[in-house]
Amino acid sequence: MLALVALIGRPNVGKSTLFNALTRSRDALVHDEPGVTRDRHYGVCRIIEDLPFAVVDTGGLTEQTEGIAGATTQQALAAAEEAQVLVFVVDARAGLLGPDQSILTDLRRSGKPVILAVNKVDGLDSDIVLAEFSGCGIATMIALSAAHRSGIDDLLDAIEVHLPEPEPVPDPSEQPPGVMRIAVVGRPNVGKSTLINRILGEDRLIASDVPGTTRDAISVDILRDGRQYRLVDTAGIRRKGRVELAVEKFSIIKTLQAIDACEVAIVLIDASEGVTEQDATVLGYVLDAGRAFVIAANKWDGLSSYQRSQTQDMLSRKLTFVEWSETVFISALHGSGLGELFKALHRAHVSATRTFSTSEVTRALEMAYEANPPPVVRGHVPKMRFAHPGGSNPPTFIVHGSRLKSLPEHYRRYLENFFRKRFKLVGTPIKFEFREGENPYGERKNVLSEKQIASRRRMMRHVKR
Repeated sequence: MLALVALIGRPNVGKSTLFNALTRSRDALVHDEPGVTRDRHYGVCRIIEDLPFAVVDTGGLTEQTEGIAGATTQQALAAAEEAQVLVFVVDARAGLLGPDQSILTDLRRSGKPVILAVNKVDGLDSDIVLAEFSGCGIATMIALSAAHRSGIDDLLDAIEVHLPEPEPVPDPSEQPPGVMRIAVVGRPNVGKSTLINRILGEDRLIASDVPGTTRDAISVDILRDGRQYRLVDTAGIRRKGRVELAVEKFSIIKTLQAIDACEVAIVLIDASEGVTEQDATVLGYVLDAGRAFVIAANKWDGLSSYQRSQTQDMLSRKLTFVEWSETVFISALHGSGLGELFKALHRAHVSATRTFSTSEVTRALEMAYEANPPPVVRGHVPKMRFAHPGGSNPPTFIVHGSRLKSLPEHYRRYLENFFRKRFKLVGTPIKFEFREGENPYGERKNVLSEKQIASRRRMMRHVKR
């Protein structure tokens, strides 16, 4: 289970900017105007190797109790209540204000670890700034600039101290052999529970027309056509403005955990409504986790021939960024298309978990290089020497060479497309890591002998003449 870190503070101190820096995204809306963030925004920080944790961005705390400002404060306090670590964000340029003191008092009452993040220190003396905030009585104070990504590593070190030990990964030998873990994800009311009930052939899960019926991640083991599966029904990710209950906010964390734990995800959308912004958000979570997936367009039976044609055209336009994925048209209510859905799941699973040898990966790299060498960048051509597999789910390829940092983005996409076609990988993202060899003599200086020094001096005398 992912630990949760909450970013707390008054309005316009840079919480959303810090959230984006920790999650390496631009998911949180950032603006100079106070009060832009109102609801809680969840994401996952994966910067610390082998210890990811969830982050929640909150709206600014104020002393108002009514209206939108009051509701925003309640959301932020709820986030602080469910988190394991609290990061109290303040503005270095504004100094310690009265509202900051009030917030700090509330955070101390929680009894949870509190880290003081003094933001916007760019151009200021960090020691002087931290001295000004020493009166807060917080042992751990970090000076940082979220906008310029400075001080983030120090903050991560401070957070890591308070994170609980990661739960041990289940031993595959202790689990039923050959079980495929499938998470069914999507926005509310697209038919996730109905789909699982149809697969099971019974009303195992509560299915309702009311959005948000499912609030926790429910696992169900099934046997279908001689193969074992573990289906996980997840809570729908609502539009932020509609989420009011704390338990519904926590359900987003549970959905993220289910995505992390699965091998393949079914991204369920409503065919009658097409791809919405909420669908794109869910798909982004799956891509961020690097999981294979199949897009299932539900409620297909309720569309006319003309509507089906229009829907297919719309999906092909809006899903170009994942054109390597498969889309299956189903009816969870009547069960049509389920056979093709499971075939697509198996194709995605095989691609995501495939193992490669170093020789075949290097050969593919050579073929890609011969067909289309990398372009010249600043007078130099990046050189790719060899490659080897770096893991699965998603398939990872590690390329070694020189000047690979300057490899253009379009050429990286070319390599991805070439490898995908070469190895027939469908339904799964693939990852490339580019590593440059270190020069063992890079830090050594060429020390001249006395004879060489004398020779250089004689040469310089001739040059001066």
